[in-house]
Amino acid sequence: MKFLMNGCLLLATADGSTIEMVEEIGQDNMFLFGAKAHEVVALRKKGPTLKVPLQFSRVVRMIRDGHFGFEDYFKSLCDKIEGTSDYFLLGADFMSYLEAQAAADKAFIDEERWTKMSILSAAGSGRFSSDRTIQEYAENTWDIQPCRCPF
Repeated sequence: MKFLMNGCLLLATADGSTIEMVEEIGQDNMFLFGAKAHEVVALRKKGPTLKVPLQFSRVVRMIRDGHFGFEDYFKSLCDKIEGTSDYFLLGADFMSYLEAQAAADKAFIDEERWTKMSILSAAGSGRFSSDRTIQEYAENTWDIQPCRCPF
């Protein structure tokens, strides 16, 4: 969210806080990919029958084989995202991610479009300010009132 305030464009899955961001800055000003929030539970239930693109398997294998270095460091990550343990559906979202990244690359080349998207992203991000967020938590979650300085 803080990146939005500085004009960065979002490349993200359409879940969690991203849904709120779509409401404020519009889907046309970001690059969304992957399963929608309402699809996640059904995809997780598919578990072992969920098809994973060959490209994803190749990337994981390259990481596991140390192609990028630090293979021991990434072993547990590879174990978690391969096969039935891919809780975050990285494999299922991979092709959609590549498409969104290609769309971002294309938009970046169009300087006028990229600039417009960046400005609209920053302009629509006011709802995510720290002041509003803390005030909302104080009122709705913590049930506390502001303490005014006596002088």
